[in-house]
Amino acid sequence: MTDLREFRRACHEAARRTGGRVVEFRVADEVTPNFHQGVLDHRGRRLSIVCTRDRTEPVVAIARPRAIDGTAVEMGALTFVEAPELVAALAEFPAFRVLTPAELAGPFDARTWPGYHPADLKYWAPADLGEVLFNYWD
Repeated sequence: MTDLREFRRACHEAARRTGGRVVEFRVADEVTPNFHQGVLDHRGRRLSIVCTRDRTEPVVAIARPRAIDGTAVEMGALTFVEAPELVAALAEFPAFRVLTPAELAGPFDARTWPGYHPADLKYWAPADLGEVLFNYWD
């Protein structure tokens, strides 16, 4: 289970080290999505640090921000973006495993990523690892 306090700390510290600023946290507290977001203004663009919420070893990545509040829910696959400086800053937090867009675009291997139900994988038919780790499945 993700430690929200540690996730918030990691977002603030990564933003500070790389010239960004956290503008909001979007905490997923319903069934979907299965990730939280720290939304940043970072060097002229808006980015999200997304974090899985139910894994023993939380995974973080950089993506375009998504609405997850009660008024608007953007569903579907996240768009992961390159932000090497943020990835490097987040990698200094041992509580999180940081993945790049290239890694997330790779295939899902159930032996490497246990805990996902075969029925969910069959029904939702994710295209890549990113869609398995960060999703809106119910």
